[in-house]
Formats: sequence, structure tokens, C-alpha cells
Amino acid sequence: MDTIFETPTLPPPPEPQITKPTLLIVDDEEGPRQSLRIVFKNDYHVLLATNGTDAIELVKTNDVHVCVLDIMMMGISGVEALKEIKLVNPSVEVIMLTAFETIETARQALRHGASDYLNKPFDISTMRAAVAHAAQKHRANLEFKRGNEELHVLQEKIESHRLGEEMAKNQGEIYASVLHDINSPLTIISGFVELINRSIENADTVEGTQLDNIKGDLNRLNGQVARCVEISRRYLSFLNGQGTVKSYVAVNQVMSDLTELLSRHPSARGHELTVRGLDPDLTAAINGTDFLQILLNLTINALQSTPEPHLVSVSCQRHPEPLEIEKIEDHAEQRVINRDAFANRSPLLTIEVQDSGPGIPPEILRRMFEERFTTKPPEHGTGLGLSIVKRLVKEAEGALIIQTRLGVGSKFTVCLQTVP
Repeated sequence: MDTIFETPTLPPPPEPQITKPTLLIVDDEEGPRQSLRIVFKNDYHVLLATNGTDAIELVKTNDVHVCVLDIMMMGISGVEALKEIKLVNPSVEVIMLTAFETIETARQALRHGASDYLNKPFDISTMRAAVAHAAQKHRANLEFKRGNEELHVLQEKIESHRLGEEMAKNQGEIYASVLHDINSPLTIISGFVELINRSIENADTVEGTQLDNIKGDLNRLNGQVARCVEISRRYLSFLNGQGTVKSYVAVNQVMSDLTELLSRHPSARGHELTVRGLDPDLTAAINGTDFLQILLNLTINALQSTPEPHLVSVSCQRHPEPLEIEKIEDHAEQRVINRDAFANRSPLLTIEVQDSGPGIPPEILRRMFEERFTTKPPEHGTGLGLSIVKRLVKEAEGALIIQTRLGVGSKFTVCLQTVP
């Protein structure tokens, strides 16, 4: 037995209801008021008012599209009613009517936002055209407003999406910076662990000088672990949107830490490195971890400028007067970072990191502080070191001067404020 499935006949969808526009007719004369109601009742939802006060109340409680408003009425005038209607709902299109036309009343009506101006007695066809034009204008204005609002919402969504992408990008860069900054102390920690292992692997007992050396290495190792924690804490605060607290550090302490770090760093092998502090000591207006990171990145960069044995020196100088940094011009062998935002207030400190390497070509000097720009192969460089230096110098309201000459070497001068 065959089974036949029949598709049920569905009723046609209901036709969309077309809402009539609302027309408000305001006239204190019965004749014109009723005649206009008869003319427009089939095409508009018609409201009637005998005076300006009632008309204003109707506009407050109804979505009025077009208003035909007589100028000469008992109570408030049509012009006064026009002003109030526009205050209540600026989108209402108002056609003014008058039996006594004057240039001044026409000017007033148009000045206060009237859409049109007709004389009594009016011609039906002219009135129909005026109301139709006003309704069309109202509809166009609403569509424009709606489109503008939709555009604004779209712009907000795009901006929100852009900010989200930018935040994700910034966070990715921050994570990469954390890894870069922690890499240096981790390298030192690895070196200390290797030294300690060598000291104890073949010894039956550890005592005397050997024990003292191991204790010293363990203390230095703990110091590097503390540096990793401090770097992570500062980057985490930055990610959480927390402001950095103004801090200070003794210059010679940073120079001592730099010497200790680089004495065990692989990049220092085979080169001559000198680090000179200050006498007397100064207090620099910068976070100690940031200060050490700036000098560490610059010095390692100088040590790695060539594999050939060369000289690298780090030296400090106090300046009792502001620096004439505005006289230092940018050109193929010289550049200033953060010139405009540099807090050039004495007393100041400069730290010079100088090398006798090959120098920096102009095209490299121009781009070397860009994020992820590097001339090293991927396995040896991330392009983050100098961009981190630039950011930390800016955060400290400092400046960085780069001077280089091909075949002679380069000098990086960090300029910082000190505590008077």
C-alpha cells in the first residue's frame, strides 16, 4: 500500500502594516481646522488643537511628524508655539499659516525652524504638496539620524575591536619583553649553578675557601633570582594598568651589579670590558631594575657588535647644569632618543657605553630602536633589547644619545635625573 504525503497549504503571510504619519493641525478657527482634517484624514493620523498650548502638549505625548500651525491665534502666538514645539521635538516639520503675511513674521518662522510658510486662504493642492514634502523631509531626517546612529555603533564596535587587537598585541610584546629581560639573569644563574656543580662534584668535603666561594656564588644566585622576580612583578603591574611608583637607586650599586653580571656573561668572553662608577656616589631617579636593564642591554649589544676582540667601557659623569641636548642634531652618525620629553633638570647623570667595534651604518641607526628589528639571525637576536631600552628611558623621562662612526666604534650616552 502506497502512502502519499501531501504538503499542507500554508496561509499567506500577513501583509506588513503601514503606519500613517501623524499630522497635527493647529488653528483657532473651526473652518480651516476641519477642512484640513477632511483633506488629510485618509493619508495621515490627524490630531487637532485650537491653540498653541494644547499643540505643545500633543507634541509631548504623540509622535508628531508634521504640524500645520497658524501664526495668529489667541493665547501664545504661532511663532512662540513653533519655538516650544522644536524644543520638545526638533524632528517635527512645521508649516506656518497666516492671513496677514509680513516679511518679519516669515523671517521669524524660518529662523526658528519652520519647514514652509503658506498664506490663507490656501490652495488644497499647494497644501497637499507642502505637507507631503514636510513628511518626506521628516522621514529622510529620521533615516539619516538612524543611519548616523548605526554608523556610530559600527565605529564603536570597530574601535573596540581595534583596541582589543591592540591590547592583545601589546600584551604579546610585553610577554616577549619579559622573556628577553629575564633571559640575562637566567644566563647568570645557569653560570653560577655550573660553577657550584664543578666545585662540589669531585670533592669529598667542601670547606675553607671553597666553601666561602660556594656561599658567595649562592648569594649572587639568589640576587639574580630576586631580579627575575622584580622584572616579572613590574611587567605584571604594567599589564594590570597600575602606575609605576617613582623610585631611586645608588649609581655605584648598579655599576657593581653590572660588573658582576657581565663577568659571567658569555658575550664578555674574549673582549676587554671596564666599568667605572662615581666618586662621590649619586642617586639616580630611576627604578634600579630598569637602570640595570638599560645598561645591561646596551653593554651586551656593544660586546656583540663584532666577534673580533674589542674594547667596551662603561663610565659615569655628574652634570651640575642642564645639558645642551637641543644642539645635538640627528644625522647619519648621530641620533637622540626622547629629546622632546627629556626632563633636562640639573643635577644630571650621564652613563656612556662605548665600544671600539665596527660602527653602525646609517640605515641601521635609523631603525635600530624599532620593535623586533635586528640584524642578527633568529637564533641569536629578537630585536627587543634596544626597543626595551627606549621604553625604559622614556618612562624615566631620560634621553639617549647615539654617536657612531664606521670603522671606529659607537657610544651610547644615557641621560638621567638625579636626586639633588
